[in-house]
Amino acid sequence: MVTAAVAPELRTLRAPRQRLLGYFLLGIVFGVVLTKSEVVSWFRIQEMFRLQSFHMYGVIGTAMSVAATSVALIRRLRLRALTGEEIAIAPKAFGTGRRYWIGGTIFGLGWALTGACPGPLVALIGSGATVFLVAVLAAVAGTWLYGLLRPHLPH
Repeated sequence: MVTAAVAPELRTLRAPRQRLLGYFLLGIVFGVVLTKSEVVSWFRIQEMFRLQSFHMYGVIGTAMSVAATSVALIRRLRLRALTGEEIAIAPKAFGTGRRYWIGGTIFGLGWALTGACPGPLVALIGSGATVFLVAVLAAVAGTWLYGLLRPHLPH
């Protein structure tokens, strides 16, 4: 069973506001890292899509390597969540893969058209590029539309 919940006894260690402050500060640090590494740079993203620079591919490849290594270690070491439950990652049913191609294409088109990945959109807005509010609103609208249509889609 995959769980992201924290045991009730762990929740009482700190007040909710203190926990939120920690997450807020972590988000600020993450935004600074994204900005300083130029991952949020429209020019870097355009270079990537035009195959003119390795920078973004290096960042994405590094992230994939860290994620794959982490998942392998979680499985091999049978790590447990804070609640004591073993972390289990359910196998993925790929089927024909059509939904991944369609979803990936829509995601990639949005990324290429806006010049911004959804992850660092808030960092871009925080750095003063308020034009990306439009992209955030479009992402929220797309997510809402998917939630509305999901029961009728062939999953």
